[in-house]
Amino acid sequence: MRNVTLKQLRMFRAAVEGRSFAAAAQATHVTPPAVTAQMKLLEEEVGLPLFERDAQGLTPTAAGREILDASRRLEKILDDARSSVEALRTPDGGRVTVGVVSTAKYFAPMLLAAFAREHPRVELELVVGNRSDIVSRFEAGDLDLTIMGRPPEEVPVESALIGAHPHVVVAAPTDPLARERRIDPARFADRTFLVREPGSGTRTLMEHFLARSGIHPKIGMEIGSNETIKQAVIAGLGLTFISAHTVAAEVEDHRLVVLDVVGLPLWRRWYVVRLARKKAMPATRALIDFVRSRGGAFLPQIPGIPDAPGDG
Repeated sequence: MRNVTLKQLRMFRAAVEGRSFAAAAQATHVTPPAVTAQMKLLEEEVGLPLFERDAQGLTPTAAGREILDASRRLEKILDDARSSVEALRTPDGGRVTVGVVSTAKYFAPMLLAAFAREHPRVELELVVGNRSDIVSRFEAGDLDLTIMGRPPEEVPVESALIGAHPHVVVAAPTDPLARERRIDPARFADRTFLVREPGSGTRTLMEHFLARSGIHPKIGMEIGSNETIKQAVIAGLGLTFISAHTVAAEVEDHRLVVLDVVGLPLWRRWYVVRLARKKAMPATRALIDFVRSRGGAFLPQIPGIPDAPGDG
C-alpha cells in the first residue's frame, strides 16, 4: 500500500465515523464525489472492499477495520511528532547530547544539574570519554555540544570560554619534593610518572611541558582513569601531571600535594564547543548560553593555586 495518502486515510476515517460519504465530505471540506473517487482509489490500492452498507449507513469491513486502526495509529504518531517539534521550538523542551572530556567530569555534572533545575523539560544525555573519543564523536555530529579544552582545529566550530584550567604536578605528602620550593623541571629526569593513555589531552600537555626542559619522563604506568592515577600517587607509586580540577578534593584533604614547580601551573582554558555545521536547536542554544555565562562558577577551587594570569 505504498500509494495510500494521508488525505485518503482521513477521508476514510471520517466516512466511518459519519457513516456516509456525505458526512466525510462535510468533515474534510470536499465534495461528496471527491470522497467517492478517493475511496475507490483506496480500495483499489488495498485490493479489498473497505465498506459495507446496512440500515444505519456505512460500516467498515474486516479490511476496513484494519485500515481504520492504522489510520488512528498514524494520526497518533503525527500528533506526538507535532508535540515534539513544538517542544523543540523553545528552550524548555527537547534533547541535548553533551560530550564531556573525562577531566571535565569533576564539574560538568553539577553544571548540567543546575541547568536541568531551570529547564526540567529538557532531556540531557551525558557522554564522557577521553579527548580523542569525544573529538571523534563530535566531528561525526553525534554530539550537540562538548565541554573540553582546546577546541578541534579540523572542523569549523563555534566555541565560548568557560574559564581557566590549571595543570600541575602532584605527589604524595610524604614525597621529598613536597617540602621544596621552586622545583626545576630537570629534577623530574629520574622520577617515575603515572600517566593517562595515549590520546589523552593531559598526557600530551605533560609531554610538551617536560620536552621543553629536555625531559623524557620515566613512565611507571599508563592508567586510563584519573581516579586510579590519584590513588596510585597517594600510595607513593610516582608523580603525575594532572588537571588541578581533578585533585581539588584530595589537595584540600591533604592526601595529595601540588608541587611548586617552575613554569607551573600550566594554564589552559575550558570551552563549550559546538559543531558549526550542526544546527543548534533552542534547547542546545539555551544550554550553551548557560554554560558560557555561569559555567565558571562551577570550576573547582584549588588551595594554593594562584589566579590565572589576567584573571585579577
